Amino acid sequence: MAARRRRPSFPGVDYESGRLPAFERRRRAKKYVWRKRHGAWGCMGMVGFVVLFFGCVHIVNVFLGYLPLIHDDPAAFALDWTQPDQASTDMASYLLDITKDVTPIPCHSHNDYWRRVPLYDALRWGCTGVEADVWLFDEDLFVGHSTHALTQNRTFRSMYVDPLVKMLDHKNENTTFLSTSDLTSTNKLGVFDTAPQQTLVLLVDFKNNGSQIFPYVSSQISALRERGYLTYYDGEKRVEGPITVVATGNAPFDMVVANSTYRDIFFDAPLDRLYVEPKGEEGQDQAQYDDGDSTSSSSVSTTGQGTVGTTPDSHFDSTNSFYASTNFRKSVGRIWFGHLSHKQRELIRGQIKGAHERGLKVRYWGAPKWPIALRNRVWWDLVDMGVDYLNGDDLAGMTKFDWSIHRHWGWFE
Repeated sequence: MAARRRRPSFPGVDYESGRLPAFERRRRAKKYVWRKRHGAWGCMGMVGFVVLFFGCVHIVNVFLGYLPLIHDDPAAFALDWTQPDQASTDMASYLLDITKDVTPIPCHSHNDYWRRVPLYDALRWGCTGVEADVWLFDEDLFVGHSTHALTQNRTFRSMYVDPLVKMLDHKNENTTFLSTSDLTSTNKLGVFDTAPQQTLVLLVDFKNNGSQIFPYVSSQISALRERGYLTYYDGEKRVEGPITVVATGNAPFDMVVANSTYRDIFFDAPLDRLYVEPKGEEGQDQAQYDDGDSTSSSSVSTTGQGTVGTTPDSHFDSTNSFYASTNFRKSVGRIWFGHLSHKQRELIRGQIKGAHERGLKVRYWGAPKWPIALRNRVWWDLVDMGVDYLNGDDLAGMTKFDWSIHRHWGWFE
C-alpha cells in the first residue's frame, strides 16, 4: 500500500494493466528518436575524426619527406658558385678533401645539380653516382632541369668536370709510397679515400639534340681523359677508372658505339628490354621497342632514355653500356596496398637478371617518394632483389638507412 502511494499520480494511468497514456508514449518515442539521431551523428563524428587524424598523418609524412635536412654540415653549404674567386678560398681547399672519411654507398644522386653545392653534397654523403642534365646552347653545355632554369655560370664544365679534375689531381699528386695494388687499374686514385678503387658514375642526361650534344660532352671531358681518370673500353674489355661517364636521356646509342676500338662514354641501357626469366630459364630480349610499329633492324628511335639511336637488333653489354635503367612507375606499375605484388617482383627479378647477365648495373628511377614508409619498403625490396644503385633525392635516407636490419613498417616511418 505504501509503495502504491509513492507512485506519481497521472490521470488516466492504468498501472495494473501497464498501459501508458498517449503523452507518455510520445515522450518515449521522442527520446528514442533523439538517441538514434545523435547516435548516428556520433558514429559519423568518430569516422570523421579517424579520417582527419590519418589525413594529418599523411600530410605530415609528406612534409617531412620534403623537409630540408636539419643536421647537414653547414660548412658544405657555404660555397657560393656565383663568386669567381671561390677556387682560391679555404672552402675550396676543404671541398677537395670532403670525401676523406666518407664510406661510398651504391646510391645515385638524382638531379644532383639541384643541391646547394652540386657534386660535393652527393660526395659528402657517399653517393657513387651523380647526375647532370645538359642543354646545348651557344656552343656550350648548360646544366638545368629545364631551359628557364639555365644560367650562364652553371655549365657542365664548371659544375662537374673542373671540380672533379681538381679533386682527382689533389688526391693523385703524391703516390710515391703507394704500391700498385693500392691504385686503380689506371694507376689513379678515385675520389673516395676510404675506397680508392671505387669509380664515380657521372650520368649526363642529354636534354635536347643528342647527336649535337655528344661531341661537346666528349670534348669537355678531355681533361679527365688526358689524365687517365676515365673508365674506357679498349676494344676488348672495359678498364675501370676513377670516373665513369654514362650518357642517358636523348643520348644516341649509335654514336656511343661508333668507335669499336676505344670509347669512354657509355650508354644507359633500357632495363625494361633486358628481361629474362628470373627462375633460370634462358631468356631473350623483349622484341619490341617503343618506336611505333616498326620491326625493321634499320628503324632508329629519336627520343627517350635508352632508345635514341637504337634498333630492335641493338645489343647492350659492358662494352658499350654501364647502367641499365628504367622508369619504375612505367615499367613496374603503381604499388597498391603498400607493397609490391608477386607479379611485380617477378618482373623486377627478371629485369635485374637480364642486366646482370650482360655485366650492367641496375638502376630504377621514378620510384615512390612518399609516404616515407612506402618509399623505404620499396628501397628495401629493390636492394634485396639485387638492384645495384638506389636512385633518389633524399641522400640522407639512402645513405643512412641500415639495410641489414629488418624493418617493422609503420605510419610514421
